[in-house]
Amino acid sequence: MNSDKIAIIGLGYVGLPLAVAFAEKYKVIGFDINEPRIKELNSGHDHTLEVEDELLKSVLKGKDSEEGLFNSSDLNDIKGCNIYIITVPTPIDEDHNPDLTPLIRASQTIGEVLKAGDIVIYESTVYPGATEEDCVPILEKISGLKFNIDFYCGYSPERINPGDKEHTVTKILKVTSGSTPEIAERVDQLYKNVITAGTYKAASIRVAEAAKVIENSQRDINIAFVNELAMIFNKMEIDTVDVLEAAGTKWNFLPFRPGLVGGHCIGVDPYYLAQKAKKVGYYPQMLLAGRRLNNSIGPYVGSQVVKLLMKSGKVINQSKVLVLGITFKENCPDIRNSRVIDIILELEEFEVDVDVHDPWADTVEVQQEYGIELVSEPNYSNYDGVVLAVAHEEFRSGVLDKVNPDIVIFDVKSFFPKDQITARL
Repeated sequence: MNSDKIAIIGLGYVGLPLAVAFAEKYKVIGFDINEPRIKELNSGHDHTLEVEDELLKSVLKGKDSEEGLFNSSDLNDIKGCNIYIITVPTPIDEDHNPDLTPLIRASQTIGEVLKAGDIVIYESTVYPGATEEDCVPILEKISGLKFNIDFYCGYSPERINPGDKEHTVTKILKVTSGSTPEIAERVDQLYKNVITAGTYKAASIRVAEAAKVIENSQRDINIAFVNELAMIFNKMEIDTVDVLEAAGTKWNFLPFRPGLVGGHCIGVDPYYLAQKAKKVGYYPQMLLAGRRLNNSIGPYVGSQVVKLLMKSGKVINQSKVLVLGITFKENCPDIRNSRVIDIILELEEFEVDVDVHDPWADTVEVQQEYGIELVSEPNYSNYDGVVLAVAHEEFRSGVLDKVNPDIVIFDVKSFFPKDQITARL
């Protein structure tokens, strides 16, 4: 085993897989203020399904063990660590402004236990400069230690893809960085010990922060482009997917598809870069234009469904529609920042009666987050319309053969056969 003792702060979709990976070679303390989450993990179960129970149980060890993973909500349990990796969420508020509250609180927590020689590594997505300008002063103030003299920092952006069992944390190349050349090398070697895909040592912490935030901003802009194409081609009565497949025969055409853009990364990260850009005197145009367009897709889909219901002769305020899926992506229980809610709210604006069915989502979480009571076993013959919003494999069969023949079927994900649906995005 290695001599470093690692604390992972935040045991969600990012922190837990990382903690498990490190626990195979290091002593790891997983820390989270959510006590029910700690109890769940120490029992050997992860409700996010990012780590299989068998794997989790194989690395769980006692608090005093010299190896493996122990999870705790007690700050005293991480005092003996010398490397602190922060993996807390970095969300946006209702006005789309970056909310650094979880990051600030995590920094305050680490400041209370920080010792001379310790390294604090941030993985949370932020704007360039956040680690050294926002977090380091907190660490210095609370610990009484001096940055790059008594303690050091690193930044290694998370690249977790929720629900993806192929591109897991150790199989995705990791960008690393450190606050001094020596620390940068040490951080890089730390990750190299567990990341089988290898690492890339960035020139500085700010470069690593910027690299992360543009990864998802780039995807956001590309998806916004094809979403706009979908709106244009719909006016022309041309099938967008047919167009994209034809254009995709060129070797350098990028294979993006239209759709809802939610989740904790693509629908959030551009706002972090946009805010920092404004602070340095530049108003970002393409970044925010892409965000505005992608945020309009849910309402657009809802309005298109209403039009199709009207064309089929349905009385709108007497219509009943089933929305399939509420998570932000397929085959994953994550409902954070799901834009399916925009479709639902648009339909409800027209007084359409909406039911939602999702075999992956947690019913309690959906009720708490969106005020929606999921339908566990829908009677498909009761609906005037169906919206396939999330392409869960469970919807692959057993849906189209249960609906009425005159029903409106709108496929957001181009999931069903084209000849068996009414329209697709």
